[in-house]
Amino acid sequence: MDHSDSEATTVPSLGRSVVTGGVGFFLASLAVFATVAFAERLMYARLGLAGAYVVWTALFILLGGAALRPLVVGSGRTGRFFALFALAFFLYAAAWVGAYFSLRSAAGEWTGSLAGSALMGLVFAAGFGVPRAAPRLSAVLFVANTAGYFAGSFLNNAVGGKAGMLLWGGIYGLCLGVGLGAALFLAQTAARPPR
Repeated sequence: MDHSDSEATTVPSLGRSVVTGGVGFFLASLAVFATVAFAERLMYARLGLAGAYVVWTALFILLGGAALRPLVVGSGRTGRFFALFALAFFLYAAAWVGAYFSLRSAAGEWTGSLAGSALMGLVFAAGFGVPRAAPRLSAVLFVANTAGYFAGSFLNNAVGGKAGMLLWGGIYGLCLGVGLGAALFLAQTAARPPR
C-alpha cells in the first residue's frame, strides 16, 4: 500500500467526481479508440476479432481504472479498486459484445448498453457493500453509457474516417466517465454516510 492510500478518507464531492471521471475516462477512451482508428485492421489480422476485443477491454481496464482510482477512498484502495473495476468493466464488455454480436444492429447496441450497465452497477454496489444502491448505480451508468455511445456513433457516422472514430471515443469516454464518477460517488456516500 502506498502512502497516498492511507490519506484518502473523504469521498470527493459529486462535482469533483464527475469532472475527474469525465476527463480521465475521456482520455482513456480516446487512447483506446485511437488504436481502433489507426490499427484496427492490423489488430484483426494479428489477433483476430476476439483478441482485438480482449486487448481493447484490457486497455479500458488499465487506463480507465488509473483515471478513476483517485475518486476511491480508504486504505488499500488501489488494489481493491483495480480488482473491482476490472471485474465490473470485464462483465460490462462481455455483456455488451455478447448482445451486439448476437442481435446485431440497434437492438444489440441497446441491449448491450442495458445489460452491461446493469452488471457494472451490480458489481459496484456489491463491491462497496451497498446492494440496495444497485438499481440507482445501474440507471446512472445506463444513461451515461447510452448517451455517450449513441452520440459518439452519430458523430462517427457524420464525420467518418479516423476523425470520426476519435470523436466517437472522446464523446463515449466523456459521457461514460461522468457516469462512472457519479456512480462511484453514490456508492461511496451510501457506504460511508457524511459525518
